[in-house]
Amino acid sequence: MPLLVKICGLTTPETLAAALDAGADMVGFVFFPPSPRHLGLQAARALGAQAKGRALKVALTVDADDATIENIVETLRPDLLQLHGKESVARVRDIKQRFGLPVMKAIPVETAADLASLSGYAAVCDRILFDARAPKDATRPGGLGATFDWHLLQDLKLDLPFMVSGGLSAGNVHEAVRITGAGGVDVSSGVERTPGVKDSDMIREFVRAARAIEELSVR
Repeated sequence: MPLLVKICGLTTPETLAAALDAGADMVGFVFFPPSPRHLGLQAARALGAQAKGRALKVALTVDADDATIENIVETLRPDLLQLHGKESVARVRDIKQRFGLPVMKAIPVETAADLASLSGYAAVCDRILFDARAPKDATRPGGLGATFDWHLLQDLKLDLPFMVSGGLSAGNVHEAVRITGAGGVDVSSGVERTPGVKDSDMIREFVRAARAIEELSVR
């Protein structure tokens, strides 16, 4: 299976174009005001139109209510909902049923104990995203540039497709995939000059590095 590459937290037509032209499979848009990557609905409509048909559009929310998600869905027309908060298994199930869209649940990881909830989420969603657990005083659950111990996912038995994120960059993405066996990688801060400000060259470099992993696996 080809490695899926997701560039998350895109906010401008220029950086979105860089991700699309580089061949990203997924482009992520953040709808969470505390994040420096938060996107308003008007901007989301324009970027969604730009990405349509070229990559899967992912809407990232954090413990959002139904009305908020409905506005996002109507505006962006996403292909996938990414739930990055403390949504329960029941809440994930409800969102999937209500909106009729595939759902990816983010699981924060710091120790092996953090994987205890995995089976419950895997039963109700379409994809899992493993991310580094944020510090207790953090204002947002992801996009902080921190990695986690990838060996915690080594030899993971999971029937569901999963991606890995958290502190990824062009320099470490190969090692992350080698250790975890992930079928996809998700980057945000690792392609930024400053928090929330994407760099087109770094985006292209990351996608190239991820595609090089595929070439190595074929040989």
